[in-house]
Amino acid sequence: MSKIRAAITGVGGYVPDYVLTNKELETMVDTTDEWITTRTGVKERRILKGENKGVSVMAIEAVKQLLDRTGTDPREVDLIIFATVTPDMVFPATANVVSAAVGAVNAFGFDLSAACSGFLYALVTGARFIESGQHKKVIVIGADKMSSILDYTDRTTCIIFGDGAGCVLLEPTAEEVGVMDAILRSDGTGEAFLHMKAGGSRIPASHESVDQRLHFIRQEGSAVFKFAVTNMAEVAAEIMERNHLTGQDVAWLAPHQANKRIIDATANRMGLAEEKVMMNIAKYGNTTAATIPLLLWDYEQQLHKGDIIILAAFGGGFTWGSVYVKWAYNPKP
Repeated sequence: MSKIRAAITGVGGYVPDYVLTNKELETMVDTTDEWITTRTGVKERRILKGENKGVSVMAIEAVKQLLDRTGTDPREVDLIIFATVTPDMVFPATANVVSAAVGAVNAFGFDLSAACSGFLYALVTGARFIESGQHKKVIVIGADKMSSILDYTDRTTCIIFGDGAGCVLLEPTAEEVGVMDAILRSDGTGEAFLHMKAGGSRIPASHESVDQRLHFIRQEGSAVFKFAVTNMAEVAAEIMERNHLTGQDVAWLAPHQANKRIIDATANRMGLAEEKVMMNIAKYGNTTAATIPLLLWDYEQQLHKGDIIILAAFGGGFTWGSVYVKWAYNPKP
């Protein structure tokens, strides 16, 4: 009997209309376009504007597009997994908000929090549900409204992040395609270097926590960079070695879009030429859990059945990992 694998059979994406450029940031915080571009590779990022608009607004649009592109009846969806660190609310799960909005009335859903590695964690989790044989259609979403937790007086963070949403449909296949292997890791000592202090049960929201600006993301850039550049590169190389892959075998690297220097270091460690590296950091910035599905969305027309793609990410927590995927379909009209 053939092994059941989880194949990505479609992608969807959404980014807000509002473009926040480096030039506009120069008027908001002490920075320059040259400084941002040189150190991060970001030129602009998208920002979700409007009252009472949470991350679900973007995710709903991405999922609707995915359903339309794949011709999927939302009532056939079994499960929605939503990777995010900026849910609409603590509860209910934003996955369930999305399910109701798109008509996935037969799906159960839950949110998953692993920062910038969230989509990889969710993708592997979704694949396991497919591999069980009990689920036929699983939607995995990576989306974040990072502008909701950014301090636009803090130039170490506000220059990096943007808002966006991406998603994929997973379906079972007996072919040699789909999610082939994964390595996922975490190290809780990373809390000290990248976190948002308030808003959870340790420091609930209060006048004091708001006054002290504890509801914004904080990071020690040099420490995070050091961990990320080492671990993201090493785990990507490790999954290649474990599966006896060389740089020539790999069609694409889909790396988390945190910093161009980290991306370059990962590609170099894998022995990949620049033209094999998916990149959209210049136009979207770091959208946290959305970066990898947005890459697949942007590059979908360049992907062919059987292409070997290595996904790699590093996030706060610390979390990191790599997933080996064989693409399951040729470009669609």
